[in-house]
Amino acid sequence: MLTNKVSYYSNKKIKIYKKSIHKIPNTFKINVTAQKIFFIKSTNTLIKIWNKCKKFKIPFLILGEGSNTLFLENYLGIIGINKIKGIKIKEKNKNWHLHVNSGENWHYLVQYTIKKGIFGLENLVMIPGSVGSAPINNIGAYGLEIKDICQYVDVLCLQSKKIKRIEKKNCYFGYRDSIFKYKYQSGYIIIAIGIILSKYWKPITSYGLLKKINLINITPYQIFNKIKYIRKNTIPNYKLIGNVGSFFKNPILIKKNISNLLEKYKNIPYYPEKNGRIKLSAAWLIEQCGLKSYTIGGASVYHKQPLILINKKKATSQEILRLAYKIFYSVKKKFNILLELEVQLIGKNGKEKI
Repeated sequence: MLTNKVSYYSNKKIKIYKKSIHKIPNTFKINVTAQKIFFIKSTNTLIKIWNKCKKFKIPFLILGEGSNTLFLENYLGIIGINKIKGIKIKEKNKNWHLHVNSGENWHYLVQYTIKKGIFGLENLVMIPGSVGSAPINNIGAYGLEIKDICQYVDVLCLQSKKIKRIEKKNCYFGYRDSIFKYKYQSGYIIIAIGIILSKYWKPITSYGLLKKINLINITPYQIFNKIKYIRKNTIPNYKLIGNVGSFFKNPILIKKNISNLLEKYKNIPYYPEKNGRIKLSAAWLIEQCGLKSYTIGGASVYHKQPLILINKKKATSQEILRLAYKIFYSVKKKFNILLELEVQLIGKNGKEKI
């Protein structure tokens, strides 16, 4: 039996997740379990567990904080919680160079740099999750994305036990996308990222409500606090209401292909992108379908931000998925636009697609 195989790990050398040995931590607050859950505090521990899982053909998945995942059912393998921490800072003439291990909390990193007088991450405050997950989805908010500040990403090849450095140009960052969703997804673990921040700070206030900020004598602290205020008032605290932030991506389309849509809906929010493309607001599309606060079982569309699905009352993963399907087909029927998932789906053996 699987439980007999994983009992090998119940020793003093590897720290078991104490709060609930089997319950998987996830910000959706879905009640799902795994055979075993461990804190991973070093690459050596990570390699040891992976080797044993491979030997006994046990599914293995490493998580940061479960902030961008929807578990569809109980996981039949071992979960490793990434706790490989550490922040190193080097000061150069014009820049700050940060080497950050993947188990660090992203919001903590933003706060840490601000307190040290190192600026440039303030637009990304209060994004949940770990540093290791940031380059996978090329996280972004309020006009700034990881691709704008990333210098490199270090990945551990579990097969060779060697660390490979992927320079920014080879990360192929896109909108909520990167090479780490494809080539470096299976058999590789992100263990650190390199961030470069200019000492000549320039505010980024061209996005959303930040446009209203008075730029005269503007400081990084003001942007930091403004975005904290906005996020607290538009995004539910996942510790109180289960959610993963944006469930869907904002669709990016060729402008000429949706010219009729832009003509019909004069007030549709959109943002110019490269190569004649534009980004539409998925939240606006969902709201126009009359789905604000729409509920299926314990799952609901968040009333302040339709792009967010919430675990309102002990929702099951299937209820959340049914709600997602309802949104997908409603937007498709009304606008002929196909929404893409931003959340990662996890089945009993690992990552899945629908």
